[in-house]
Amino acid sequence: MTTTTSTRTIAVNQDIQAQKKRRAAELRTSFAERGTFVVNLVSSPGAGKTSLLEATAKYWQGRRSMAVLVGDLATERDAERLRPFVPVEQLTTGGACHLELSLVERGLERLPDEDYEFLFIENIGNLVCPASHDLAEHLRVVLMSTTEGDDKPGKYPKMFRTSGAVVVSKSDLLPHVPFSVDAALADARLIQPDLRAFTVCSLSGEGIGDWCDYLDDARQRMLTSPQQVIEHAEK
Repeated sequence: MTTTTSTRTIAVNQDIQAQKKRRAAELRTSFAERGTFVVNLVSSPGAGKTSLLEATAKYWQGRRSMAVLVGDLATERDAERLRPFVPVEQLTTGGACHLELSLVERGLERLPDEDYEFLFIENIGNLVCPASHDLAEHLRVVLMSTTEGDDKPGKYPKMFRTSGAVVVSKSDLLPHVPFSVDAALADARLIQPDLRAFTVCSLSGEGIGDWCDYLDDARQRMLTSPQQVIEHAEK
């Protein structure tokens, strides 16, 4: 007995990526109109994103309003760490290696409806996939930990090319690890010459003031020249 299988192609005639880009652009403009500066925080696993956000929240306590959307494959552990300091919602992907805009939107619906000055999106620990996904941020910031080696920019160029700032974290460990801040930043600026750079220790607070001042200045630029900031973010 012979079984014949037929295949039919259905033309959808829709550019899914273009739809996502349009939605991200709409959200980015909406955030700017509300005065909310959105930061997409990216790094490899364990680089210190949650610790940086915790230090930022402590530094700004009582002076700036911020909320956080935390991305992870599983558990709510990072959200639980941040919950004593800021409004936070966990975004659990269940295995996906990056956050999608639709998941971010669902997280926004669960946050208290306030006009935050800053919204941080802590992305999945991954220096590959998140580089290709617009989450409606005004600024993408990539972390490099002193414990993971100073060769990350050359290995993952797209992440550094699409970021506006780089933070070298865990500076307290520099005397104990073979990590050159100068070499790492020189490598990064071969890819993205305009990268702003900060070296911090979230546990001691070293460099956190400069980091927060930079974010304040970036938000102020958005408030005074929103279209310019939006266009730069969409390049």
